[in-house]
Amino acid sequence: MISETTKQRFAREVAKYPPEQKQSAVMACLAIVQQEQGHVTKESEQGIAEYLGMAAIAVHEVTTFYNMYNQQRVGKYKLNVCTNLPCQLRDGQKALQHLEKKLGIAMGETTPDGLFTLQQSECLGACADSPVMLVNDRTMCSFMSNEKLDQLVDGLKGAKG
Repeated sequence: MISETTKQRFAREVAKYPPEQKQSAVMACLAIVQQEQGHVTKESEQGIAEYLGMAAIAVHEVTTFYNMYNQQRVGKYKLNVCTNLPCQLRDGQKALQHLEKKLGIAMGETTPDGLFTLQQSECLGACADSPVMLVNDRTMCSFMSNEKLDQLVDGLKGAKG
């Protein structure tokens, strides 16, 4: 269910586009829902579709195309490890496996304490820096050796807030 407050935020985003192109605000609306709810549900996709006058499947296609939209609850720290071919050739898969072992979870899972969710991702656009990963869809980490992965995880565990 999309609240009136959320719809007001949608309206501010839609206003940035010509009236006949309001569907262009779909990514902004998805980001708003995720910010408010922590993830994007089928119901919220339907609400966005109705608000923007587009098919629900079109909203779902955007949600599922981009890693930044969570389709289920995630941990405080979402770790996306690039496993695309260039990163695979430079130990991207090994980095993912190291994190699985360190965190005690498989790719796609969240630690029992709710702190970490581990995901693989397609190209992050930093092939020369691989293995690379993205923390919370915002912070790019490059050249992630096992030692650097351990430092990152241990640092996040100790972070306040």
